[in-house]
Amino acid sequence: MLFARASRFEDRSGGRSSIRLTSGGAMENVFFIVGPTAVGKSEVAAEVARLCDGEIVSADAFQVYAGLDVLTAKPDQAIRSRVPHHLIGTIALSETMSAERFRVAAISAIDDIRSRNKVAFVAGGSGMYVQALTHGLSPLPPADSALRRKLDQNSAPELLAMLREVDPATTASIDPFNKHRLVRALEICLLTGRPLTEIRVRKPPATEPTGVLLLRNRAELYQRIDERVVAMFANGVVTEV
Repeated sequence: MLFARASRFEDRSGGRSSIRLTSGGAMENVFFIVGPTAVGKSEVAAEVARLCDGEIVSADAFQVYAGLDVLTAKPDQAIRSRVPHHLIGTIALSETMSAERFRVAAISAIDDIRSRNKVAFVAGGSGMYVQALTHGLSPLPPADSALRRKLDQNSAPELLAMLREVDPATTASIDPFNKHRLVRALEICLLTGRPLTEIRVRKPPATEPTGVLLLRNRAELYQRIDERVVAMFANGVVTEV
């Protein structure tokens, strides 16, 4: 059974999110539909958007890439034909997508939707991308390719040890096996001379977007994930990659 929980997207520090999507107005006529993998976001979002004369902005870190439709579980044509979808298959696999790039593209799509007096529905499960819209982003330095190459020569345990020396607090919360995030955390610390935790505390304030968090009981959700994986192989995911 599918459950929906209303949410105001309160941040963990106790303040409520507040962000002005554009210089022209607050986050109006934007509704978030979020939840874990395989919970049914695409189906729900498409039907609700159809009933509300809206359009969907995808907040998925992988579906934004062109190709790999099966592997990334993009909404099928039957779902996408109900209402317009934005930010699905829009960039090449050779390009890099970031939370900041997503935020800029999503704001542009939302502005376009609102300019036509439609309701924008942001649907997806990439938490960092959703948070980029609901809470904004901390003022972080751009990537330094030379520094990244140097850091990338180290193993994950070595990177974790290096990070522990400059930012113990982040070390305690970061995934110790996620080398990409370890490199980025170290890169920020080295470029700014400040711990990442200190920079994040100073993130811009946010507004009060509304939406629903879709939930299912664990057994049902796991079954849906298993069925999705089986369907991926049946639909040729191996040849796709």
